[in-house]
Amino acid sequence: MNDLPGPKDDWASWAPPTRPLPPRQPTSRRAGQGPPTSDPATRARMARAALPPLPRAPSTSAPSAAPTAAPPTYPGMPRGPRRADQLRTWLRRPWPRRVTYGLMILAVILMILAALGLRRFSQVGSAISNQGPFTTQTGYMTGPDRVNVLVLGYGGAGHDGAYLTDSMMVISVIPDSGATTMISVPRDLWVQVPPGSGQYAKINTAYTDGLAHGYGSYPAGKLAGGAEAAQKVSDVLGISVPYWLTINFSGFRDLVDALGGVDITVPIAFTAQYPANDDASIDASWKTIQFATGTQHMNGERAIEYARARYVTSPPSEGSDFARSARQQLLIKAMLSRARQISAWPGLNRAADAIGKTLYSNFSLLDLALFAQRMNTNAAARIGLSNQNVLANGQSSDGQDILLPTNGDWGAVQRYVARNLKP
Repeated sequence: MNDLPGPKDDWASWAPPTRPLPPRQPTSRRAGQGPPTSDPATRARMARAALPPLPRAPSTSAPSAAPTAAPPTYPGMPRGPRRADQLRTWLRRPWPRRVTYGLMILAVILMILAALGLRRFSQVGSAISNQGPFTTQTGYMTGPDRVNVLVLGYGGAGHDGAYLTDSMMVISVIPDSGATTMISVPRDLWVQVPPGSGQYAKINTAYTDGLAHGYGSYPAGKLAGGAEAAQKVSDVLGISVPYWLTINFSGFRDLVDALGGVDITVPIAFTAQYPANDDASIDASWKTIQFATGTQHMNGERAIEYARARYVTSPPSEGSDFARSARQQLLIKAMLSRARQISAWPGLNRAADAIGKTLYSNFSLLDLALFAQRMNTNAAARIGLSNQNVLANGQSSDGQDILLPTNGDWGAVQRYVARNLKP
């Protein structure tokens, strides 16, 4: 306690204590003990003083430089939804941390999708090739050397001449630059089948011959058929064609449908007669098909009719092998373009099933995918061997309409191809 001066003390020499007395704290009082807490106004004033100050409303006259503090909470005050609190907590975190968490979640999702995709890729690759799905015969499509692939199309079981190659096309790509050349090989070329045998037949029988009798070290089957056809085309064109790919047109229809159809710009209108069914055991019946000029969206059936139509009534020029090869190039270009569109991706799983039933190759699936990615069909050079440049019409001893090199000079055919390859 502080000593106060008494009656005998010298009041003149007394000074107030240097340390003030502590403020008197309000204490609870029993009812009836009187002021100060018995006064209602005093009690209200004390209650207001004990509460934290409420935030002032933001001024409408000028923006505040400092952010408005969050309103205080009091015991018993209802809280907002817990999810909203968690969101506010998340948003208050530093942005690098939020980005890191988001990337981690995305990485996990991509890993799951990649695992499923790799498994699917492996299944399809094993179905369409004798090579491992992830192997490469081209060094992963790198380097300046050309990669030449022969594409063979046939009607498949149920068709008349089921495995005669209805279309033959070499696609040549330089991996480093993407330079692409598409070479149409007429099915009626009169050549030695098998190569070097002295026996002559149309070149479209080479695949069937290997399929039935074997070729080289390959027993009868798809590998022998593809190898024999690729060797014969190499001899004709004067370029090495070590790789080949077969397309079963019956399955090709399903592949186009799985992608949601394709858009093809028809350059020349034509009318043709086309088989009404694919089953050769049913009596042949025909339907009339017509195509107008311009861009058209085609489903699988319509696209196959466009690419394979032979019996053209008007104009007759569209019934030639040369015109049909050009249409097939347009279809391949349209399919590659469609497969790269995001809107086609939901159908890629169905497309994978169709590919397994449609294609077969001595190329790995990885190399095929890289080959398609490097191929530039929009700027591709197109070479069509025809009776307008290096070929001449002829007739075999048994009365077949055939094509021969002009003046019997196969060297002229090879020089023509070499001059027109895209560098």
